[in-house]
Amino acid sequence: MIAVETDAVAAWGEAADWSALAEDAARAAIAHSRYAALTESALSVEISIKLTDDAEVQALNAAYRNRNAPTNVLSFPMLDAALLPDLAAADEGEILLGDIVIAHGICASEAAARDISIAAHTSHLVVHGVLHLLGYDHEQGNEQAEAMESVERDALASIGIADPYEATEVRS
Repeated sequence: MIAVETDAVAAWGEAADWSALAEDAARAAIAHSRYAALTESALSVEISIKLTDDAEVQALNAAYRNRNAPTNVLSFPMLDAALLPDLAAADEGEILLGDIVIAHGICASEAAARDISIAAHTSHLVVHGVLHLLGYDHEQGNEQAEAMESVERDALASIGIADPYEATEVRS
């Protein structure tokens, strides 16, 4: 079972049902990942998603990554992804996969620059963040980046969202 807990600060408003959006995106990310077995597992897998403001994300980025600037999404894995295959086979239990934090101002600005809805871009950032929780990495070389982007494309397509990389490439 996948459980997604979402907390959105007031700046996010009511442009979307943020909890439903986050849950759909997180489930899609897991279902299209190399750990898709987690979706059928008896294990309870929890993900915490906070939709917050740029200042909070900047503070977290400075504290945990030594980068004193806001960013669109941060992911904080709570366990080593190498353990996931064995955990997916568990008969019971629960794990906190990790936390994801998304900055409203940056997300809104990026969505506007790409001429897409903030809801679509937030879904992309949730998928991206969940894949980081699952051990995917785009900073360790082109091959890993391409593999991660492929999973993102598939997950987003499954929830009706266009390829975010194609849209970016067309605008360049």
